[in-house]
Amino acid sequence: MRPYFEILRVKQWIKNFFVLVPLVYSKHLFDEAYLTEGVLAFVAFSFVSSVVYIINDIFDADSDRNHPVKKLRPVAAGKISKNNAWIYAFFVLVPVFISAALLNTEFRLILAAYLVINFLYSVKLKHVVLIDLFIIAAGFMLRVIGGGLAINVEISSWLILTTMFVSLFLAVMKRRSELDNHGTKVGTRRVLESYSYSYIDQISSVAAGSVIVCYALYTTSERTISVFNTEYLVYTTPFVVFGIFRFMFLVHINQKGENTSEVIGKDIPSLMNILFYILTVLLIIYL
Repeated sequence: MRPYFEILRVKQWIKNFFVLVPLVYSKHLFDEAYLTEGVLAFVAFSFVSSVVYIINDIFDADSDRNHPVKKLRPVAAGKISKNNAWIYAFFVLVPVFISAALLNTEFRLILAAYLVINFLYSVKLKHVVLIDLFIIAAGFMLRVIGGGLAINVEISSWLILTTMFVSLFLAVMKRRSELDNHGTKVGTRRVLESYSYSYIDQISSVAAGSVIVCYALYTTSERTISVFNTEYLVYTTPFVVFGIFRFMFLVHINQKGENTSEVIGKDIPSLMNILFYILTVLLIIYL
């Protein structure tokens, strides 16, 4: 049964905490009704993302065999056949349907859009330059928007833009790391042939700067100050700046970043920065 657990990529579920962003910033984190709906939304996105990973592994099995790490994935390694993987994907959809059925129609539409977009990404769009990056960004934006719709709260436009640029930044950094580690000769990701170091570095600089600017504008906007009744949220900006610069250091200097969750999870400065950021935000918003 281990291969069937591995193919779910549970470690990647950490990305779905973006679903809970509206819950935290709406000041309803400790409200039982809102928390329940937020958790249901998190569960739905976690399992639907696992379905996406399964589909992705099916379509990428041949190219994954050329990758030093991805070749160990269950489908690429032959531990799970493609037919069994398809059947398993439909079974994994069951908890998605159950949790989504307990939420509103708007959230279910966002969830369906996420599944369709990522299916198209796995089939074709991951090989189209720039489109591959924007679909990754769209996935994170749908998580945030879905989290807001699940609990029926309005989301700041600046927060959505910040999410878009953060995900674009991480996606570009992932591509750069892939170029560092594998180049364009190994048939692991065809779209890398369309990227160059100079082009990726320019995009990453734009994305990184946009994250910082959008987040700073969010913390200083009249709506934010009015909602939280404080201007202190601006003091969380240095954590965001440090996080961006630290990740750029890991990719450019240490040549890491192909697996974002794993890299950040093993980097103590990044983990401490995230911890202090979360604690600071909670103190400012709720106390």
